[in-house]
Amino acid sequence: MGSKERIFHAVLFELIALVALTLLAMATTDQEAGSMTLLAVILSLIAMAWNYIFNVGFDRLYGHDRLNRSFKVRVTHGALFELGMMVFSFPVIMWILQKSFLTVLALDIGVVLFFFVYAIGFNWGYDVLLDRMKGPCQKVSI
Repeated sequence: MGSKERIFHAVLFELIALVALTLLAMATTDQEAGSMTLLAVILSLIAMAWNYIFNVGFDRLYGHDRLNRSFKVRVTHGALFELGMMVFSFPVIMWILQKSFLTVLALDIGVVLFFFVYAIGFNWGYDVLLDRMKGPCQKVSI
């Protein structure tokens, strides 16, 4: 995956997640839309940067044949990515929401679980869709 496609992939992933996560957070917390949107945007920016860095390294370790990655590799990918996101997101969530450690931990675990499932599904779907779009051509560039 080249740099342009990697950026497209990360932005598409985050746009879909931003809408879903903001709506979900507003429905499950007592926070107002403004603070939840701010939190979601900041976490999205962190995630896009982490996504790019993490996936460059992951592709170097596991190869660029993303379509034929096993379910085990995809689960490992998702788990490692989300573990890194927890490290980066936890202090931001505490700062913006001004909640207790345990409350933020519960929220962060909920976010991680959401993204764990979402990331596996999104990436698998993206890889399959991209492969189908290639058709008889061997290269699709974004």
